Amino acid sequence: MILAGWLLSGLAMIILVIAALGILRLPDALARQHAATKAATLAVSLFAIGLGLVAWASGWGWAWLWRLALVVAILLLTLPLASHALARAGVSERQRTREPDPEGMTPLESAGAPQPEPAGLLRNEDDA
Repeated sequence: MILAGWLLSGLAMIILVIAALGILRLPDALARQHAATKAATLAVSLFAIGLGLVAWASGWGWAWLWRLALVVAILLLTLPLASHALARAGVSERQRTREPDPEGMTPLESAGAPQPEPAGLLRNEDDA
């Protein structure tokens, strides 16, 4: 059981190294945050499982297993939120730095798509 724990920990290390290479090599912020958060969640979960196997086989007791489960639960709750916040910031930055079309139209306007009405101008069917 100790060997399986060390193998899972080694697999987690390999995944983190691949994620680090992805962060260095990927072209934009959205791709980099995807590599970082998805791989970090998987790698830390695998590492916690591997360490849990080693802890159980070494006789460390239930206290360590509960702590590892708590760490994994916190990561599963917070990493998707952080990823979403980073993605929104990346999209906002991309839209802010995008050059307007020569005619001053947005990409949706130039494609002929209908534009949404502002919230204050929406009419209710009952009012008509």
